[in-house]
Amino acid sequence: MKVRVGREVLAEAVGWVARGLPSRPSVPILAGMAVEAADGMLTVSGFDYESSTQVSIPADVGEDGRVLVSGRLLAGICRSMPRDTVDLSSEGARVIVSSGHARFALQTLPLEEYPPLPELPAAGGVVSGEVFARSVAQVVSATGRDDTLPVFTGVRVEIRGPVITLLATDRYRLAVRSFAWEPEDPEIAADALVPAKVLADLAKTLAGHEVTLALGSTRTGDGLIGFEGAGRRATSRLIDAEFPKVRKLIPTPEAVTRTVTLQTASLIEAVKRVSLVSERTSPVRITFADGTAALSAGSGEEAEASEPVECTLTGEPLVIGFNTAYLLDALGSLGTPVAHFSFTQPTKPVNVVGLQSADDTPSGDSAYIVVPMRVAG
Repeated sequence: MKVRVGREVLAEAVGWVARGLPSRPSVPILAGMAVEAADGMLTVSGFDYESSTQVSIPADVGEDGRVLVSGRLLAGICRSMPRDTVDLSSEGARVIVSSGHARFALQTLPLEEYPPLPELPAAGGVVSGEVFARSVAQVVSATGRDDTLPVFTGVRVEIRGPVITLLATDRYRLAVRSFAWEPEDPEIAADALVPAKVLADLAKTLAGHEVTLALGSTRTGDGLIGFEGAGRRATSRLIDAEFPKVRKLIPTPEAVTRTVTLQTASLIEAVKRVSLVSERTSPVRITFADGTAALSAGSGEEAEASEPVECTLTGEPLVIGFNTAYLLDALGSLGTPVAHFSFTQPTKPVNVVGLQSADDTPSGDSAYIVVPMRVAG
């Protein structure tokens, strides 16, 4: 193998694949990254039996070849190269990586032991990368972090014809987002539970490009989902678990007794300030009344804080408490100037959605449900 490629392009490609490599691989060979030069392209790939990543970039190929090297080491080297181009060449059992006066010799790994990447399932349709990235960002913060409960670490993808709905929950909050796509089959109906970490990274990477979504068999234990765009492709095994029936948590318009609209940025900054005096498990208390959302936190024994924020309240005044991190995650996911809260009862889950202006009506294509915390008194 002999190839020359731009440093920035190479570092980005290798870095993306390296992020998907396991930090503690079950089999040492899975720490490797396959590097192949052929037909004017350099292709780098990674696989850990659960997910795979592959990206192809234009390159000046002098000699075709394929090698396997330590993925994280190669990524670190490519980032640090001093010149605009990087040369890679194989010499026996080593790969030489050079740029300017910098030269690295890496020992190759046994390529014959490396598992073949799974085939990408048949294309199911395409979606705008911007829409996909924005929708994923709005739900992933509601996923769980406890790997002993894998069902809560995934995002449920529901495909119903021209609409895809994403759902995520960690039992204390629920995020829902629907968006349009262009399916190959207008009658398609499928469900998948995708690891949130994989989905979040892919969505961020493919933003700005058309994304092809491919869903393989969804039989128990045999599911695979694939994504392709901008010269990159990735696959992931689906989580084999039954997603809880969470839609009943979303309040119907008839059940809503109060609504509040506020400027999203103002509320976020106020929550961050007053929470400086509260313990991690203590709530931020908000009193909605007389056109004001009065935030308070802390206690008189040590430190306390308060700050009012203008709001528009429809219905009776109420006092409610929120977990600070959950509330900030909900507000941060909106991406709109105005936050709209829908309440049924002070102790029941609250729906937070984004609006472009205070005069708008919630569209119903998104929801972020947060379970409130008890407050003193």
